[in-house]
Amino acid sequence: MIVTVTLNTALDVTYRVPKLLPYDTHRVSDTVERPGGKGLNVARVLAALGHEVTATGFAGGPAGEAVRAGLAAHAPGVTDALMPCAGRTRRTLAVVDAATGDTTQFNEPGPLITPAEWAAFLERYDALVRSCAHPVAAVALCGSLPPGVPVGAYAVLVRSARAAGVPVLLDTSGEALRRGVAARPEMIKPNAAELAELTGSRDPLPATRDARRRGAYAVITSLGPGGLLAATPEGTWRAAPPRTLSGNPTGAGDSAVAGLLSALVEGLDWPARLSRAVALSAATVHAPVAGEFDPRTYEEVRGSVTVTAAPGQ
Repeated sequence: MIVTVTLNTALDVTYRVPKLLPYDTHRVSDTVERPGGKGLNVARVLAALGHEVTATGFAGGPAGEAVRAGLAAHAPGVTDALMPCAGRTRRTLAVVDAATGDTTQFNEPGPLITPAEWAAFLERYDALVRSCAHPVAAVALCGSLPPGVPVGAYAVLVRSARAAGVPVLLDTSGEALRRGVAARPEMIKPNAAELAELTGSRDPLPATRDARRRGAYAVITSLGPGGLLAATPEGTWRAAPPRTLSGNPTGAGDSAVAGLLSALVEGLDWPARLSRAVALSAATVHAPVAGEFDPRTYEEVRGSVTVTAAPGQ
C-alpha cells in the first residue's frame, strides 16, 4: 500500500472558456469538479496505475464533503482516510483558455487546523505507517501547509515514516521543504523555482546536487516542458520527452510524483523511474483535469523519453 498525505486538500473547479479576456464577462463552456490538492492528485494517478492507495489529510465544510464524495465517485482504488476538521476546505479555480490552452489559477487559503486536530492527525498517521495488517510500501507528502499546522510538520512526518522503515517522497516548497529535507526523505521533487529558493542557485544541475547534500537521498527537479533532472547516489540523469505537448499543465508535476513513487515500490532502476514520470507528466497535459492522464499519450511517450547521464558522472 502507498499512503499519500494532503494536509491542505482542495475542491478543484475547472472552467473552460472560449477565450480569456481581462475585464470581460465570460460564458463557461464546461465545468469540472474533482477532489484536489497535490497528494490527492498523486493518489488518483497511482490508483489508475493499479496501486493500492490510502489518502489522508484534512477535509472540512461543504468543500470537504464534496472532496470526499468526489473521491468515492472518481477515484476507485483510493481509500479515503481523510480526517475531519472544523475549518472549511479550500477551493481552487482553474480557468482554461480554449483558444491558447493556457490556464489561469486561483487558490483559496486553507482551513485553520487546531492543535488538537493536528495531534489527532499525527496519531492516525503514525498508526498508518506502522500498520502490520496493511503494510505501507511508501509515503508521499505533498503540497502546502494549511494555517495552524507547524512549519516543521513535514520533517516530523518524514522522521515518523523513516522510523517505521518506510521511504518518503516529499513535494512541497519554502520553509516546509527546507526543514523537511533535513529529515532525510528518500526523494524530493521541487520545480526549478522551488529548488532555487532552497539552494540559492538558479543553475539546476549544481542546485540539484546541492539539495542532495542538504539531506535528501535523491533530488528530482522538474524542468517543466524540459522534463526532469535527477541527482541520486547511483548517478545524475536528465530525462526529456520527445516533444513539447500543448494543453493544461495543471497536475503534471503530481503525475510525475506518482510515476516516481510507483516505480520505486516496483523496484525499477532510475532511468525507468524517470521515463515513467516524464511520460505521465506529459500525458497529464492532455487530460481534462489534474489527477488524470491520457493513457494513449502515456503509452506513446513512455517509449520515447530520452534519459542521458548528466556531466560529471
